[in-house]
Amino acid sequence: MAEPYYLTTAISYPNGKPHIGHAYEAIAADVIARFKRLQGFDVRFQTGTDEHGLKMAQKARELGKTPAELSDEMSQYFIDMCDGLNVSYDVFLRTTEPRHHAASQALWQRMAANGDLYLDRYEGWYSIRDEAYYDASELVDGEGGEKLSPQGTPVEWTVEESWFFRLSAYGDRLLALYRDNPDFIRPESRRNELMRFVEGGLRDLSVSRTSFDWGVKVPGSDSHVMYVWVDALTNYLTGLGFPEETEAYRKWWPADLHLIGKDIVRFHAVYWPAFLMSANLPLPGQVFGHGFLLNRGQKESKSLGNVTDPIDLAERYGVDTLRYFLMREVAFGQDGSYSPEAIVTRANAELANSFGNLVQRVLSFIAKNCDGGFTAEAPVTEADAALRAKVSAACREELPAAFDRLAFSVGIEAWMQAVFACNQYVDEQAPWALRKTDPERMRRVLATLCGCIRDLAVAISPIVPVASTKMLDALCIPADARDLAALAATDPALGAIRVDSPSPVFPRLDPPAGDAA
Repeated sequence: MAEPYYLTTAISYPNGKPHIGHAYEAIAADVIARFKRLQGFDVRFQTGTDEHGLKMAQKARELGKTPAELSDEMSQYFIDMCDGLNVSYDVFLRTTEPRHHAASQALWQRMAANGDLYLDRYEGWYSIRDEAYYDASELVDGEGGEKLSPQGTPVEWTVEESWFFRLSAYGDRLLALYRDNPDFIRPESRRNELMRFVEGGLRDLSVSRTSFDWGVKVPGSDSHVMYVWVDALTNYLTGLGFPEETEAYRKWWPADLHLIGKDIVRFHAVYWPAFLMSANLPLPGQVFGHGFLLNRGQKESKSLGNVTDPIDLAERYGVDTLRYFLMREVAFGQDGSYSPEAIVTRANAELANSFGNLVQRVLSFIAKNCDGGFTAEAPVTEADAALRAKVSAACREELPAAFDRLAFSVGIEAWMQAVFACNQYVDEQAPWALRKTDPERMRRVLATLCGCIRDLAVAISPIVPVASTKMLDALCIPADARDLAALAATDPALGAIRVDSPSPVFPRLDPPAGDAA
């Protein structure tokens, strides 16, 4: 039986349409999910939308809609984004679903039963945009002298009755968790930051609001709705059928990986494990806080007029091309930047000119000169074996090892070096010349290249799934022989080669005409 693997993204706040940051996380998570399937895992991949909270209530009022109407409208944009970017989620969960209200209330009741909730009065700083409470010591001064959150968002002094969670009781247990499980928070810079935060002492956390009613009702206290982060974090359990002991819950909880942006690591690596500890539930394996994606080095904002619709980018450059660029260009975990010029340059150099050209010239040559198929009987030379060894190492060892660490750009670089080696081999062996002088040797060269192309297409399939499928279809590789186990078990270069209707999959892109996407 395949080993289960449960992966989640942060659920997106749908008070506006998706931007490139949402697409970046969704694509990265999809790459992980597809890669784990390639390794033979039984993957469950969940994403969704976080639809409660004051921000949503205010935005709906601004637009003359009910919060429910706004949630329905905006959540569909996120579903469409995932579908448009070929994100292979298994569950898209909306926090307005009745099953989610039930799961959140069940978690609350478990924390209450453990003695960790009490009623008191909250007075302090609150950022509506972050849906987060901040201590005065964390605030920074804005340009006009106003107080801002550490994220640079406005804060306001809030006074209201609130339920509190005894977060202060969990500092030692959290620090022990971080020490005993060094990979619980990644990358290491985020872990160090969170350890310093917890070592500084934790204050009890306000976990309910009475100033608005758009949220999950607190059990037995209907004038209160849960703090949006209690509600939002519970989604990872809701999708598995919690609080019922469903087959899905038994199989996939605890989650193997919560993939999130670096700005919400505190909620996932401090609050969430504390809630789970209080509720006596198993903790997730890892929280990975990736960096921001910047537009020409700047964070996107409506005021700067540089907010990018990811679907527009995908339509302009191709879904696979956009996916490849985002995973190739940025060292995952760090901040990165993109521009139309960078996308075109990278795509043309590596996808069109290198990998795409390799595949097209080899498969088209076979289709034209070998009646679409042949069997190579000439002996394997040292040059053939050396190329197969390099490609095998890149596709079966180096790329998988890097992807296991979520070092996507490192894995793609190893893969790209194998592509370059194949192109050099083609130039050196010159099958077009061998066609006249040594047809048997030509067939061995072509067979070697077909084996390499199979490996390269399978290995890169989590990044460019549509293009890889077309290439493997053209090579007539069976659908059940397109995973890492198949790469180790079979080698097309040693059997009958058949090619069917090859066509270019990575057309060259035109340079952008001075637009800023």
